[in-house]
Amino acid sequence: MFLFGIFSLTLVLVSQRPGVHAESSLSGKFQASGAKEQNGVQEPHHEKVITVSTNGSIHSPKFPYTYPRNIILVWRLVAVEENMLIQLTFDERFGLEDPEDDICKYDFVEVEEPSDGTVLGRWCGSATVPGKQISKGNQIRIRFVSDEYFPSEPGFYIHYTLLTTLHMESASPTVLPPSALPLELLNNAVAAFSTIEELIRYLEPERWQLDLEDLYKPTWHLLGKAYIHGRKSRVVDLNLLKEEVRMYSCTPRNFSVSVREELKRTDTIFWPLCLLVKRCGGNCGCCQHSCSECQCVPTKVTKKYHEVLQLKPRSGVRGLHKSLTDVPLDHHEECDCVCKGNTEG
Repeated sequence: MFLFGIFSLTLVLVSQRPGVHAESSLSGKFQASGAKEQNGVQEPHHEKVITVSTNGSIHSPKFPYTYPRNIILVWRLVAVEENMLIQLTFDERFGLEDPEDDICKYDFVEVEEPSDGTVLGRWCGSATVPGKQISKGNQIRIRFVSDEYFPSEPGFYIHYTLLTTLHMESASPTVLPPSALPLELLNNAVAAFSTIEELIRYLEPERWQLDLEDLYKPTWHLLGKAYIHGRKSRVVDLNLLKEEVRMYSCTPRNFSVSVREELKRTDTIFWPLCLLVKRCGGNCGCCQHSCSECQCVPTKVTKKYHEVLQLKPRSGVRGLHKSLTDVPLDHHEECDCVCKGNTEG
């Protein structure tokens, strides 16, 4: 009997070990986190379809408190009638994980036009509340992503309302977007910006972060010459092209040249509008030749490629096509003073 009592007590103590209890709790936690959310779905290739017949709302889980980590929620709102549009209005209480380098990389909410896959905007942080978004047709998609680190609060809350196409046609006209300006006026406006971030924000105020990120995203096809020769960088090179340079006497020195004029491309806008190239300049006050007049000329010329932002009107479509492109410009590597009319010295 004594031995039986000891054996029973041992079984009770083993069943109450902390390790066994923690394992059970952890298993339950994983099962709970793997379940579908009622407020959307976690699988990135699935979406919760909401039929919209009246005004409503969607929000991040646990709003206005800290949302869960490591989730993907997708909603597709579909108006019951095809001639209806859907307007999204964000609540003033908005806060997600802050961006990195002004780009929403980790936690964000984005709105997409399902008809053509266009991302209307992506937002994070808490500095500003996203503006109103209106669908092109009777559907609109919303996607919320959070990574496994640093969740924030309060998340987001979106009110959706139905609009008729007639209401949109009778609405007062808004200010023309930059892409609708005549090319020469847009060229003058572009010249006023000192960084590519400011320029893209001006051109695409709602989705500028996505455009900026896409510009520097390597593609599968042939990369530009500037990338191959190690000149590719994210933003720094484009912004540094506007720096001041020293002046020398009859030596290769930096000159600013208009890219449009150099390439004779009046149908395209480049940013920066001007680039610094090495061109022979300065006087020939110390000319060693016995002639009445000396001039500074190049004796060695090489062609170099510069990566710039190219803006071209879309054929038959409103808006601008934006891309990074390489432009070839002549650089003077060596210069010399020669008698005027004699380029060989």
